[in-house]
Amino acid sequence: MDLASKQCVPCKGGVPPLKGDELKRLKEALGNGWEVVDEHHLTKEFRFNNFREALHYVNLVGETAEEQGHHPDIRLAWGKVGIDVWTHKIDGLTESDFIFAAKAEQLYRPG
Repeated sequence: MDLASKQCVPCKGGVPPLKGDELKRLKEALGNGWEVVDEHHLTKEFRFNNFREALHYVNLVGETAEEQGHHPDIRLAWGKVGIDVWTHKIDGLTESDFIFAAKAEQLYRPG
């Protein structure tokens, strides 16, 4: 399953968050060290050689977030960027969260 080739779908609420086997299947498809935390959100920390590279990555992720209409929480520090993704409207995970994480993964090009 090529998650990164899909588009995020805006959540209108009223749908249950993904649980159990469906989360496991999507996590396996995503791979690359992403973690599912408490069946609630995805998280990963990306490493860079310096602040400038980390900031550049944050800007790329931000542009993708705007294009996809799906906005992660992003933490920027010297040489690292943390990303947390979940669907706020349902306070849990949807397939779009995994799609966005895969897109963020594609953007990662450490120096």
